[in-house]
Amino acid sequence: MRPLTDEETKIMFEKLSKYIGENIKLLVDRPDGTYCFRLHNDRVYYMSEKILKLATNVSRDKLVSVGTCFGKFTKTNKFRLHITALDFLAPYAKGFGVAAKSTQECRRMDPMSIVVFHQADVGEFIRNEDTLT
Repeated sequence: MRPLTDEETKIMFEKLSKYIGENIKLLVDRPDGTYCFRLHNDRVYYMSEKILKLATNVSRDKLVSVGTCFGKFTKTNKFRLHITALDFLAPYAKGFGVAAKSTQECRRMDPMSIVVFHQADVGEFIRNEDTLT
């Protein structure tokens, strides 16, 4: 487990800024302590510094994971978010989702059309399964 390089940090923060903007700093400087990102086996983990100090007692080859997995770096050095990061990103995101239509199409659509696919609520489908059409 090692700290992210400057290039890796830049790539990851650019991806996170698409969803939560300037609120990235709230992930690191939290009122309950300082949190950090660490890389282990191409996966980025988010943990408190207290957990990080405890994890240093475990050898790298025996360590499976520590903290919360935020995502992974692909072989082409792109960062992909994992679903486990949603609990940390959702409170800071205003419209956490992916656009289904372009801006021009949105202007001409009727009010009941789907414009954004909501991704922050993982259990919404299960809770509303009976009422969905």
